[in-house]
Amino acid sequence: MTSDEAKIRKAFTDKDWQEIRTEDTWQIFKIMAEFVEGFEKLSKIGPCVSVFGSARTLEGTNHYNLAEEIAFKLTKEGYGIITGGGPGIMEAANKGANRAGGKSVGLNIELPFEQSANPYIDSDKLIFFNYFFVRKLMFIKYAQGFVVLPGGFGTMDELFEALTLIQTRKIGKFPIVLIGRDYWSGMYEWIKTRVLEEKYIHEADLKLFNLVDTAEDAVNHINNFYTRYLLKPNF
Repeated sequence: MTSDEAKIRKAFTDKDWQEIRTEDTWQIFKIMAEFVEGFEKLSKIGPCVSVFGSARTLEGTNHYNLAEEIAFKLTKEGYGIITGGGPGIMEAANKGANRAGGKSVGLNIELPFEQSANPYIDSDKLIFFNYFFVRKLMFIKYAQGFVVLPGGFGTMDELFEALTLIQTRKIGKFPIVLIGRDYWSGMYEWIKTRVLEEKYIHEADLKLFNLVDTAEDAVNHINNFYTRYLLKPNF
């Protein structure tokens, strides 16, 4: 039992507690505990950029090196770096932040495969989650920008959730940068020539994200955004 769960436990009699533990209601308290831990830790960190990409990207590859370079440069600009805490692109971004002496955050998820925490996360900024939706909220709530490198379903899930929330004005607009035109251009062309032509989005929605190829362009896009908008937390 975590410390947050123990606090909740004290509010109930032994009988009520046993009834809660045997019903779906108990899940609400486990979810609540994850929200509490995330809010308490991340609210103290300051402006951050969330970096996404495949957990399967190997060290030494172009995408790995690019993620590390982007995180290093962003950290030098004063941003903390938030990742999913695992290997691949996440490891590379945490490594870049660590190398630059900046804040390196890992929001890990309990999975049966490929998601052990990487060694470049600050020890006081590693949080484990059971629920994807709680973890995704933390990525968005405490980030002032998204950098999205090549990845699979999880990466696209995080990307499109952010785009949807901005499009529907559930959150304020923030910069979203997709790294690697060769990887993302096919998706972009499909959105532009199919989704837009079918009128499922507006043309302005295509401006919610930007495609770049270099670390310099990624950092410049985020910095330029905040020359027009006051840099502040999303909460």
